[in-house]
Amino acid sequence: MLYRLLRPALFTLDAERAHGLALAALKRLPAAGAVKPELPIAVAGIEFPNPVGLAPGFDKNGEVFAQAPRLGFGFAEVGTLTPKPQAGNPKPRLFRLPQDRAVINRMGFNNTGMGEETSRRILRLRQQFPALVVGINVGANKDSPDRSRDYLTGVAVASQVLKATYVAINISSPNTPGLRDLQHGPALRELLAGCNEMRKSTPLFLKVAPDLDPGMIDEIAKASIDCKVDALIVSNTTISRPPLKSAHASESGGLSGAPLKPLALQRLRDFRAATGGALPLVGVGGIASAEDAWARIRAGASLVQLYSAMVYEGPGIARRIVRGMEALMRRDGFASVAEAVGSE
Repeated sequence: MLYRLLRPALFTLDAERAHGLALAALKRLPAAGAVKPELPIAVAGIEFPNPVGLAPGFDKNGEVFAQAPRLGFGFAEVGTLTPKPQAGNPKPRLFRLPQDRAVINRMGFNNTGMGEETSRRILRLRQQFPALVVGINVGANKDSPDRSRDYLTGVAVASQVLKATYVAINISSPNTPGLRDLQHGPALRELLAGCNEMRKSTPLFLKVAPDLDPGMIDEIAKASIDCKVDALIVSNTTISRPPLKSAHASESGGLSGAPLKPLALQRLRDFRAATGGALPLVGVGGIASAEDAWARIRAGASLVQLYSAMVYEGPGIARRIVRGMEALMRRDGFASVAEAVGSE
């Protein structure tokens, strides 16, 4: 209710500035040492207290992931972090589409890098709150002469130095030119094989785009299974443009929020079919309610993530979704979330 009262004022601000204010507000909350396991589920050997996660992009530099459980999130994913600091694309680069309940971003992996300051902060919080499930999403610097090497470095630092619960490889952002080329062909298998060596025993997740044809879906699924990836995150933002009503509809970048929901749900079903259920899936894109999240679980996701919906629904959305999912689970006669995965 409070957020609904504040939202009109926040929406008068530039979207990126409002995001900065949200981070500043969360920093004032005490960190959470543990999360009550309301809907526990085990994925890739990790015990998640509930299946609702904070997607990367919100906490790019690992500043507030320890506060995320207080909002009801079962886990948080930091990043995307690149080996070197990166300013990202010119501003403005983040746009609300209120009539569509959507967001367009062309941030360009803006982050403080994986240097000493960032690493020290994340490691300190990881050591202080070891029970928290924290993924670290890694990417390549835009001007890197060897992007594959950037990913190997990122996976090594995230897993061995920062003690990530899992590491997510982001090769699906549309805002770094040429990055999505790593999603197919020999480049994909070489990258996954190299990252597999660098991660040691840390689970490795791969984040894919929704803008894929059937052949690429099958190729990614097979390569991920062969190279022992632990889970697929489906999906990133889309470069496609369904009919939109808002003033910023023509902005370039990745589209997220409500208009992405049908495409992201279909891609989840596609990857469930392509993997035959052999690989855990994380459903992302257009999730704004317990019903949305439950539909992803029934379609094959073991976990879900959200970010854009917080812009419109406020910081209490994760807690509402978790409680709603529990009611839906009981309604449908399941004793656990795991029982419902892929049951549609």
